[in-house]
Amino acid sequence: MREFDYQRAHDVAGAVALLDADPDTRYLGGGTNLVDLMKTGVERPARLVDIRELPLDRIETTPEGGLRIGATVTNGDLAAHPEVRRRYPALAQAVLAGASGQLRNMATVGGNLLQRTRCGYFTDITQPCNKRVPGSGCPAIEGEHHNHAILGATEHCVAVHPSDMAVALTAFDAVVHFETADGPGETPLADFYLPVGDAPHRETALPPGALITGITLPSAPVAATSRYRKVRERASYAFAIGSLAAALDIRDGVVREARLAFGAVASRPWRAHAAERILTGAPAGAETYAAAADAELAAARPLPHNGYKVDLVRNLTVAVLTELAEEAAR
Repeated sequence: MREFDYQRAHDVAGAVALLDADPDTRYLGGGTNLVDLMKTGVERPARLVDIRELPLDRIETTPEGGLRIGATVTNGDLAAHPEVRRRYPALAQAVLAGASGQLRNMATVGGNLLQRTRCGYFTDITQPCNKRVPGSGCPAIEGEHHNHAILGATEHCVAVHPSDMAVALTAFDAVVHFETADGPGETPLADFYLPVGDAPHRETALPPGALITGITLPSAPVAATSRYRKVRERASYAFAIGSLAAALDIRDGVVREARLAFGAVASRPWRAHAAERILTGAPAGAETYAAAADAELAAARPLPHNGYKVDLVRNLTVAVLTELAEEAAR
């Protein structure tokens, strides 16, 4: 590991100024991803700015009836918060599915949004990787790719985004707030993660040196009937091979509103807009749910060894939506 300086920030403006003065600096939250990448040589910052003592560790109700979640709130506190569990249960379930209790008690909300892909070619600095070294190639296309993207990928990168939490936040139209040397800003999570395109090393729309200060969840009554389901290769904590955050509002046997987002199928959490359009106004039932999943997955372009994800996500969608409909009928 490269030697590095360490400095603790005491206010947001001070933290931003430290990074603005030296682009070879990184913010340190829980360190559950960054420190691992430093150990492998993927990340080699000259200095870490510890932001854990900044006053960004609260979860509060907004005047509009949503929730504001500070960037240094731990994943453990987020999953346990009574308002999160009551109003956005899929978010609490996603966080609980993401890692062990020890990691949840260290990892922060802001850091979770910025975690990097677990593609083996990205984390192995002896291998080429366009995300790590632009222009070096994507060996996963011809190599090991059974858990790689089936949606939105290009010839430049087929890696998937690893976050569970971000999938649920995407389904509920979260907004990311940040601070820069020029002042505060915000961006919808739908625009936060950039498409792969020909520059997969550019992962987010955050301005250079920006510090995430929090996330806002708009009021969404439909989210109270929501679920997050994750499929993984072993029962213990592992990254998803497919996941779904879903919410349904069914009245008189008709879907009035639906929210769906897929995980582990693309370089970013995948909001299933085509599926939502099929569902809205349609009769609730397995046939409708399957048609919705098929509409979304029509754009899938699987590689030779990850085509199973198409059936997996289709079946997952039908199963979870059926469970939500049964729950609503009780």
